[in-house]
Amino acid sequence: MTSAVSDNRLAVLDHSRLRAKAQAKGEGRGHISVRDVHIEFKHKGGMRPAVQNADLEIKPGEFVCLLGPSGCGKSTLMNAIAGFVKPTRGELTVDAKPVKDPSPDRGMVFQQHSLFPWKSVKDNVAFGPLMAGSSAAEADSVARTFLSLVGLAGSADAYPSMLSGGMQQRVGIARALANYPSVLLMDEPFGALDAQTRVMMQENLLEIWREFKNTVVFVTHDIDEAVFLSDRVVVMSASPGRIIADIKVTLPRPREQALLTSPEFMDYKRQCLGLIRQETLRAFQQQNGGH
Repeated sequence: MTSAVSDNRLAVLDHSRLRAKAQAKGEGRGHISVRDVHIEFKHKGGMRPAVQNADLEIKPGEFVCLLGPSGCGKSTLMNAIAGFVKPTRGELTVDAKPVKDPSPDRGMVFQQHSLFPWKSVKDNVAFGPLMAGSSAAEADSVARTFLSLVGLAGSADAYPSMLSGGMQQRVGIARALANYPSVLLMDEPFGALDAQTRVMMQENLLEIWREFKNTVVFVTHDIDEAVFLSDRVVVMSASPGRIIADIKVTLPRPREQALLTSPEFMDYKRQCLGLIRQETLRAFQQQNGGH
């Protein structure tokens, strides 16, 4: 009995130590600078612009949503920050270092969970720390800590196919956090979830962000989601994507779903909706010869 109690105390201490380590690693880091970034892709024998003249500064610990219609270049801009896409011109840095390649300092969560189906939930989360040189015991401890954080401590030995969509996305978040990133990049991570699960995931994400204060860049085309989550909503035009507005959201935190019906929330929603409608109409008129 004494041994079991001692083991439990050690587990709690280890859990607390790892959370403190993650918090300390994120503090004061994650400054993103996007300066005159232009991104083009080959298209039908020529070059087609996806993002034009993007300028954006994101402070450490900010939660910023990129909002815009489908195909506006918001995911392309995020992929450039992640290091998956190289800008045609311009400068992109994180903590004053040029972004050249993907890095564990920039954790990525996609719309589809992209978990290894042959690995258990715990082993999926432990994969990053193992690749970074942690011992098996340390990686195991890190994985269990972050699974506990996202409410999946009891599913450590399950396989991805045994989990719901929302649970799979929570594993994806835990896996990204297990590398102690200064920046968390999220590309419409809740877009495929049902409405109730999406609400739960939004609230869970805000709780995690409040604890670790990572810089979060979150791509969405859902106005309610953008306003509810963010410190700032960066609105992009229809393709090719330009930043047409940077709206500071001063709604009080912590935020609850009741906020969505408040007059202040509706004001932000109308502002965003007006900008997107205006740009969508402009793009439609251009495609139809100005008529």
